Amino acid sequence: MKNIIGYTMVIGLIFCSEVLFAQTPLNTYQETAAINNPGIQAIFKEYEMVMQKVPQIAALPDPMFGFGYFISAVQTKTGPQEAVLSVSQSFPWFGKLDAQEQATTERAKAVLEKFNNERSKLNFKLASTYNSLYVLRSAIRITDENLNLLNTFKRLAKVHFESGRGSMVDVLRIEMELGELENQLQYLQESKQPLMAEFEQLLNTKLDVEVEFPKVLWSDTLAISKHLIMDSVNIHNPSILSLQHELLSYNQDVIAARKTASPSFTLGLNYTFIGESAGYTGNDNGKDAILPTLGVKIPLYRKKYNGLIREKEMASESVVLKKQDKANQLQTELKQGFHKYDDAKRRVLLYIKLKDYAQQAMNILVTEYSSAEANFEELIRINRKLLKYELELEKARAEQNTAVAYINYLMGK
Repeated sequence: MKNIIGYTMVIGLIFCSEVLFAQTPLNTYQETAAINNPGIQAIFKEYEMVMQKVPQIAALPDPMFGFGYFISAVQTKTGPQEAVLSVSQSFPWFGKLDAQEQATTERAKAVLEKFNNERSKLNFKLASTYNSLYVLRSAIRITDENLNLLNTFKRLAKVHFESGRGSMVDVLRIEMELGELENQLQYLQESKQPLMAEFEQLLNTKLDVEVEFPKVLWSDTLAISKHLIMDSVNIHNPSILSLQHELLSYNQDVIAARKTASPSFTLGLNYTFIGESAGYTGNDNGKDAILPTLGVKIPLYRKKYNGLIREKEMASESVVLKKQDKANQLQTELKQGFHKYDDAKRRVLLYIKLKDYAQQAMNILVTEYSSAEANFEELIRINRKLLKYELELEKARAEQNTAVAYINYLMGK
């Protein structure tokens, strides 16, 4: 019971912990989602509901009280029996109630771990959507900047054409590039609404202001080695912990089932009211009678009890297999997460380098084209490369953070 109280105290602090350690704008959104999301709150209510069963399952059966009145009094030596009061209390075999209480407590802990798992999943979904919004925002910004740059090229191409140093083909080529980019920009802007709707759904609130983003997305990294992360997933993953508590619950159910197959007892007391007898002069004339009773319920029909025990044992065996299957699944998902993290991290370094090269080439070509020493088609080609590298860089940054968020989710963070 003390462990459960500790769990409840931890939950009381769980929503504010993110605020205390918030380092990025994303943490604030995750804290808001944890408080507002109805799915998360529903699971916690389920945990509280199961906890209410603990005192119910641990209590003794209600005592029985009875009253009887003799319509025709039964005559005894000491006087007629007039009425009877009785009270009785049943007791299961020793340890049965404790086993049932522990089984219910473990079930509550299993639900609590499901709550932790859903909360971690919500954090991951929110991080993934946030990163997608960052990529979209960056794509809109980069595309808009590229449109401004192409308009500068367009003016430069017109000057070359009017001065006889260039061809009208250069102007038309710029117009085609502008048309494609304007269409792409419109598509990106229209893509924002459904993504924002998903983000607000996770928060369960309507945002009145723009989502807060840094100028350049921060880089999340793995705080510990991959080997330690694998161990952490096996130990701390909420789905694994939930199945572990479920297994402990069924183990207690087996104990309780065996106790059910043992005798149970009923202690009672009968108090009989006796009236005075006119023909009897003894000292016990009219003295009330007290009768203690002891009843034993003998479980003779063993088939149903053996079936009950085997049922709980099979449920326990099933959970063991589920736990092993989940552990194998998590290790596979973790390896996939590592692959995505390593790939994104590599691409971040690659596109930083390629972007720098493309920018240098662009600067050289613009200078050369201004003096009619460079091919305009090459200028357009390098501009496309620069646009691609800028977009891929922001995408890689976001995917690196998403991969870290997924690995943290597998670890139950």
